[in-house]
Amino acid sequence: MSNKSKRFPPEFRDRAARMVLEEEKNHPSRWSAVMMIAPKLDIHPDTLSKWTRLHERANALAVSDLPDREKIRQLERENRELRQANEILRKASAYFAQAELDRIFRP
Repeated sequence: MSNKSKRFPPEFRDRAARMVLEEEKNHPSRWSAVMMIAPKLDIHPDTLSKWTRLHERANALAVSDLPDREKIRQLERENRELRQANEILRKASAYFAQAELDRIFRP
């Protein structure tokens, strides 16, 4: 199998990217961490750098969107419930207003 036709499974890519992010703390730059890890995994450094950026971006989106999505769902649910409550109150007030008008006035 030639180097150009290698296909790496997503688990391998994620693990390699996590290795770079962990090792980055011990190096002056990310690139130096990539240059240390890439030969050990038999990967071109540019490829590993790309995987690391993609992994970082995917995790940032996943982490930041989850609380917002849940918050939006809760707010939409609350909004729907409040609209239903307002409709019930509107109908009840119209019913009681009509009942008040239909009542016979006795002085």
